[in-house]
Amino acid sequence: MERAKKNGSLSVARMVENQSVHLVIIEDDKFLRSLLTQKLSNEGFIMVEAEDGNAGLKAIQEHKPQMVLLDILLPNMDGFEVLEYMRKDKILSGIPVIILSNLGQKEEIERAKALGAKWFLIKAKYTPDEIVTYIKKVLSEAYM
Repeated sequence: MERAKKNGSLSVARMVENQSVHLVIIEDDKFLRSLLTQKLSNEGFIMVEAEDGNAGLKAIQEHKPQMVLLDILLPNMDGFEVLEYMRKDKILSGIPVIILSNLGQKEEIERAKALGAKWFLIKAKYTPDEIVTYIKKVLSEAYM
């Protein structure tokens, strides 16, 4: 990914082809987590899964992904707490975060964005294929 940051000529498709884009998905719904992981893996992304906030934060620290897909309602440590921790960490604060949640009140969206999330998708409004397309678009904008 460092190469892509320095050389804007690499497209997301090229990075995906080279298997260089790492994503962490933090989602407690096993079915949705597996579905998105499978779809994104089929697109060439290297996926790391976590089923709760603690495991997710550990995965982010360990893998330093290019993007995090984060649910808000999680066991042990919720998504807001994960965002708070990431915001305080110099390295992690630069990682783009997409919130994937069934929450969608204005206050929740504003709180997530204030804590560093760049995008907020309400799960019920998007198909998995639409989420994959959106992730590719966001990665292109974030790193090109």
